[in-house]
Amino acid sequence: MSVDRNKQLVTDFVTALNEARTADLGDYLAADVVDHNKIIHGEPDEPGAAFAAIGMQLTALKPYRARIDELIAEGDRVVARITQSGVSSGTHPRMPVPTGRAFENEAIFVFTVVDGRITEIRGVSDRLGLFLQLGWDWPTAD
Repeated sequence: MSVDRNKQLVTDFVTALNEARTADLGDYLAADVVDHNKIIHGEPDEPGAAFAAIGMQLTALKPYRARIDELIAEGDRVVARITQSGVSSGTHPRMPVPTGRAFENEAIFVFTVVDGRITEIRGVSDRLGLFLQLGWDWPTAD
């Protein structure tokens, strides 16, 4: 698959997230995708766990939006620098009680694409800014 098609796949995936089309995630993610991006410490790092985790995060941070600010691709990797925003509006087993407060922060995601599907997601985001904006206490490791 060409880097241009890989970039388009990531762009389409972000569009699906913005439209909360969780039923369509299989169009973009491999069934055994591994998501190394953790919003909250302790989320599972198991193949396929990303489907449930993404759905829970979209519900907990509704309305979630991601804007791609920069997209770089080489080989089977696509790097997206995004600005994400949302509201602490729903429950999540690993998030504090919803505060109704909004957030906006930057994140960088590295996607691995194999055979037209995202097989691995690694992310780094401004979690301190997220927690401060949403009025959450900093999590502790169990």
